[in-house]
Formats: sequence, structure tokens, C-alpha cells
Amino acid sequence: MEDVGDAGWRTWANLVTLIRLALIPVFVWLLFSTHHRALAAWLLGVLGATDWIDGWLARRLHQTSTVGKIIDPTADRILVMVGLISVAVAGGVPWWFAGITLVREVLVSVLTVVLAALGAARIDVLWWGKVSTFALMTTFPLFLLTTNAHPGPLEAWQHVVRDATWVVGVAGLGLAWVVFFGYIRPATRALARGRAARR
Repeated sequence: MEDVGDAGWRTWANLVTLIRLALIPVFVWLLFSTHHRALAAWLLGVLGATDWIDGWLARRLHQTSTVGKIIDPTADRILVMVGLISVAVAGGVPWWFAGITLVREVLVSVLTVVLAALGAARIDVLWWGKVSTFALMTTFPLFLLTTNAHPGPLEAWQHVVRDATWVVGVAGLGLAWVVFFGYIRPATRALARGRAARR
């Protein structure tokens, strides 16, 4: 069935998404090829904090598109995965924390693909899911900002911010898993609706 409201791929929202995608390699380069760890942390934070802009532009400018519905969540998943792996490799966060977060992101991505392949209807994003994603995308840049590229004592402010970041990070990760299991019932209903629509 044709998507009547499709604005095509040349939209401001898709441009923002593509810019965010293009800046991910810049973040990796800053972190591992320069001494600008703080700048890399700020860039990761900006990329995570602006994940709402492309969706807002699409709705505000009436430029919703099929391409945007695909690349926007894809960009978010890539950013989260690249960000958390990079921060862990750089020693900004323990691997157990990054691993638990990564497993959740991989499961979400796999289930999204499986549901789409089975013809499930669209599932609305839960508000608490947005809260957990925002919390995690805030904690990883802060974890990076509160570590040093070279061995040495942390500044007093780094200790304070890091302790606070752990509180937000653990809460965000716990909430992310609660939300993940909370999607089970909406997913089964979406799959039933999708199958019913095909009949």
C-alpha cells in the first residue's frame, strides 16, 4: 500500500539524521587519534542529546518519510552501540556495564527486525523508553569526561560527577531493561494487528 504522507528522502529531518551519522566517525577519531578526550565526550553528548531533533522536524515541517522512519532509529542504535563500545575501550566505563547495555541494544535491534519481517504493525515508543535512552546517552559521555586518557589522579570535580553518573547510569540501565520487557505485550498485539491487516 502506498504511503500517502511520504515526503521522500530529501527532507530537513533526514539531513539532520545523516549529519548525526557522519559525526559518529569524527567522535571515534577524536577519542582514539587525538588527545581531545573531553571534546570527544562533549560531541558524543551532543549527538545523544539531539536524537529528538530529526523526529521533531519531521512532524513540525510535515516531512514524515519512509526513509526517515528507517534511518532515524538506525542512527540511534548505531550511535548507542558505537558510543558505549568506544567508551569501554577507552576505559571510561567497566566492560560489564557496557556489555549489559549492549546486549539490551542488540536484542532490541533483532526483535525490531524480526517483528518487521513478520509483518507486525508499528509500535509506539514508550515514554519511559525515551527516558532510559536519554539517561544512558547522558551517562556514557560523562563517564568518558570523568576519566583521564593517561594514568593519573582525577580532579575533585571528576570524582563528584562520576559518582552522580553512576547513580543515573545504573537507574537508566535498570529502567531500560524494565521497558524492554514492557514491550512484550505491545509487540504481540502489534503482530496480531499486522497479520489481521494482511488478511
